[in-house]
Amino acid sequence: MKEKLLKHYQKYMYVVGLGGHFIFVLQAYKIWVLRSSVDVSLSGFLFCFWAVCSWLVYGWLINNRLLIMVNSFGVIAGLICLTMIVLYS
Repeated sequence: MKEKLLKHYQKYMYVVGLGGHFIFVLQAYKIWVLRSSVDVSLSGFLFCFWAVCSWLVYGWLINNRLLIMVNSFGVIAGLICLTMIVLYS
């Protein structure tokens, strides 16, 4: 029973993890559309990016596929967002 629950919860966590990092994509899109990052905190997004990178390294160190996949997406999305912030500042 516990293994079955864990399997379903892991699928749920893929969705939650990817959805949580989707904020980077939404913010980058908004910056691109408005051609401005005036109202966006570079330091705030740098801190979030640092946290995502830390989770990715942790996932890699413990060889956890869920953490690696979700946070790889977060790192890529974060890099796109940070690039947009810098380009349109």
